[in-house]
Amino acid sequence: MNNDIVMQAWRFIIADDHMVVRQGMAMLVKEIFPNAIIWQAENFTRVRELLKRENIDVLILDVSFPEGNSLSLLAEVRQNQPDCKIMIFSALEEEVHALHFYNAGVQAYINKLSDEEQIRKALVAVVSDGRYLSQLSKELLFQSYAEKKVMNPIRHLSERELEVARLMVKGFGNLEISNALQLQKTTISTYKKRIYEKLQIEHLAALIELFTHYHE
Repeated sequence: MNNDIVMQAWRFIIADDHMVVRQGMAMLVKEIFPNAIIWQAENFTRVRELLKRENIDVLILDVSFPEGNSLSLLAEVRQNQPDCKIMIFSALEEEVHALHFYNAGVQAYINKLSDEEQIRKALVAVVSDGRYLSQLSKELLFQSYAEKKVMNPIRHLSERELEVARLMVKGFGNLEISNALQLQKTTISTYKKRIYEKLQIEHLAALIELFTHYHE
C-alpha cells in the first residue's frame, strides 16, 4: 500500500454498542493508519451527531443496535455524506445478510469472526480502493446478477415451511402453531429445524431479522 495513503489523517467512525468491539477495531485502525482520527459511537444518535459535525471518510458500522437495524441509517449517511465509505462489521452471517447491505450501498461486509488478516485487508481496500469484497460476497453477487434479481433466502422455503416461519416471527409457540395449522407438535419441531437449516441460521432473532430485511 502506498505510504502516502497510510500516513494520511483518515477520519473514521466506529459504531457498535459494545465498547470492547469499538476499542479493538480502533486499535487495529491505528496500527494500519497511524494518523487516523477516530470517533466512537455506541448508538444511532451519536453517529448522526458526528456525521453532521465532521467530514468522515469511513464509517465502520454494526448491523444491530438497541434502536434497531442499521439499514435504517444508511440513507441518512448517503444524504449527509455521500462520499463516506461504509464498512459493515457484524456477527450476522455474511451469506444471509451481505447482499442486502451491498444493494443498499455499503462498500464492505465483514463478519466479526473473520481473522485479523482479512479485517486488515478489508480496511486497506475500503480506504485505498473504495470497496472490499470477500470471495464469498463475490460469489453471492455473481449468482445474484446471473439470476437478474437479488437473492432472497426466504424463497427457498416450501409453502408449509413459510407458513410456520411467519407464525414464528409473529411470536407463536409450538403449541399455538400446531393448533393454527392443525399439525402435530413434533411436526412443527421438524419444520422449525428445516427452516433454520435452509436459512443457515440458529435462532429466532435471526429469522425475524431475515423477514424484516426481505419484507416477507
